[in-house]
Amino acid sequence: MSTLVLVLVGALVVLRVLGKQLTGSFVTARSLVLMPAILIVIGFGGAAAAVSVARPGEIVFFLVDALIVVGLGLARGASTRLSMRDGSLFQKGTALTIVLWLTTIAVRVGAGFLGHALGIEGGLTAASALMLFGITIAAQNAVIYLRAQQQRLPLAVAAPRR
Repeated sequence: MSTLVLVLVGALVVLRVLGKQLTGSFVTARSLVLMPAILIVIGFGGAAAAVSVARPGEIVFFLVDALIVVGLGLARGASTRLSMRDGSLFQKGTALTIVLWLTTIAVRVGAGFLGHALGIEGGLTAASALMLFGITIAAQNAVIYLRAQQQRLPLAVAAPRR
């Protein structure tokens, strides 16, 4: 996939996720798993080919980047407000969640520039963008799921129609 396509897909995903964070959404098993799984699978396809030709510095850079976005995802999951609405679990991002999303975006963009400045940019950096967005969303959703389980809040069977 070309870098432009990856950037456009990533931007659309982020806009959709941010929109849901601002307005809130019902939490189903499907909503917790589907988008991150799709992004990780698509991203892994590109990253797997790139990792075979990546230099060690680029692989280390990718791993550090992955740890940072996982940490940001965990923090976003902890900052999300969970409640019951119509008998189902409802999530809504807080101001902190939005700040953490903006930080995640800044980290991803900054990682591209930093990799370039350090001379360790390569195919892996571009190819892993979708996978890293999937990973950060998966981390966020894992925390939301675990918090819901701790609070004994049932997942929605299906998102109620509004």
